[in-house]
Amino acid sequence: MAPPAGTTGAQLGRKQWAFAFALVTSLFFTWGFAYGLLDVLNAHFQTVFGITKLQSTLLQLAYFGAYFVWAPFAGAFMRRVGYKKGIHIGLGLYSIGAIFFWPSAKFEKYGGFVGSTFVIGCGLSTLEVAANSYISVLGTPQYAAARLNFSQGFQGVASFAGPLIASRWFFTGANATSLGTVQWVYLAVAGLGIALNILFFFCDLPEITEDALAEEINEVGITDGQGPFWKQYRCVFGFVAQTAYVGAQVTVASFAVNFLVDQGVGIDQSKASQLFSFCQITFTVGRFVGVAILNFIDPALLLSLYGFFCSLFCLLVSQLPGYGGIGCLFCLFFFESICYPCIFTLGTKNLGVHTKRGSGLIVMGVGGGAWYPPAQGALADKTYTRHSYLVPMSGYIAMTIYAVGLVVDQARKNGFSTRNRDQLTANLNHHATPANFSVTDSLPGDAKGRPSSEKKASSDELAAAVA
Repeated sequence: MAPPAGTTGAQLGRKQWAFAFALVTSLFFTWGFAYGLLDVLNAHFQTVFGITKLQSTLLQLAYFGAYFVWAPFAGAFMRRVGYKKGIHIGLGLYSIGAIFFWPSAKFEKYGGFVGSTFVIGCGLSTLEVAANSYISVLGTPQYAAARLNFSQGFQGVASFAGPLIASRWFFTGANATSLGTVQWVYLAVAGLGIALNILFFFCDLPEITEDALAEEINEVGITDGQGPFWKQYRCVFGFVAQTAYVGAQVTVASFAVNFLVDQGVGIDQSKASQLFSFCQITFTVGRFVGVAILNFIDPALLLSLYGFFCSLFCLLVSQLPGYGGIGCLFCLFFFESICYPCIFTLGTKNLGVHTKRGSGLIVMGVGGGAWYPPAQGALADKTYTRHSYLVPMSGYIAMTIYAVGLVVDQARKNGFSTRNRDQLTANLNHHATPANFSVTDSLPGDAKGRPSSEKKASSDELAAAVA
């Protein structure tokens, strides 16, 4: 049975919730795979087209510039038509961009690759607004960060599959100096996008509305989402933090292959691509570890700690030669793992009627990946690649300042705690008076007109589902 109009994630039956969660989580694989391939294409195109490291970052400029340009429109579009139609648009653009890799490879046009990458970026930015936002509101805010980390863990699985494919097909034998395999790989990527679009067309995806979300938080006395959008400072500064963090993350990954080759320990491009895939595996493991930790530790506090270690290991990568720098690079990938999902969920928490617009703004922050790589590429061309890792360190520092600011703000309002607290339940208990609380609010689902088979998912059940 479809949920009533104006539903929230916590009101879905267990089966509905699990189906919606699994279906939307499948989208995370699409942009993880595209992102993983993008980083190794950076190094491959330097060889095939004879371009500099700075010139090769046009791919990152196109991919992440699309997020900056397109994400606000995607958020506004989904406010009008809902999540499902937004997903169809995103998958359509994703497939079209991937298909155009074929003529770009056939005629060996670097500009064609840049243009196709921009179209893919527009599609993926639409999917990120939809999927990140949907997973975040698909249940209680307490476990939003854990849910999103779990879903984005599958993005990590796809992101290390990309470099593994590249090490086998892009950098070996005759393929090391040709584009023949690139066109076939991206035709397969286009096929994946088309298949997912067909699947979503025939599946019933429950729509979670902003009005219902606003009513849910207003009933328990949470007023964070009230007022004009520009006064939602948690979201606005979250955009700044996301811009800085994604810029740093993208830059670290973009030059990882170059960094590994330049460390002077006998690593060639094929071996470096394999090691880069192992870095992505480390990142993915860290994300699933983060799911378990976030069930117990406050997300803002954990983001502060991880931000500190990201800054520290990025500094060490820039200074240590040989295997010491390589080891610190692996540590850096581990501590990056939870940052994006935590910034997103913290920045969009309790936005109510501003949820989709706020999601668009936070995803717009992914555009930071467009301007950090050129800055590092210019420095890498003039000095050692490892010294250029001072550039992304600034992004981690900015993110850490945002996280620490949230910890201080939470402590000022509700007292300091290391635990992940259920703010909705705490406020409900505090405001449970005859004026704003009825007996039926505490009855099981079947007593409120919902069938017993559609049992309401509690916050404990939601946590168990992703733990």
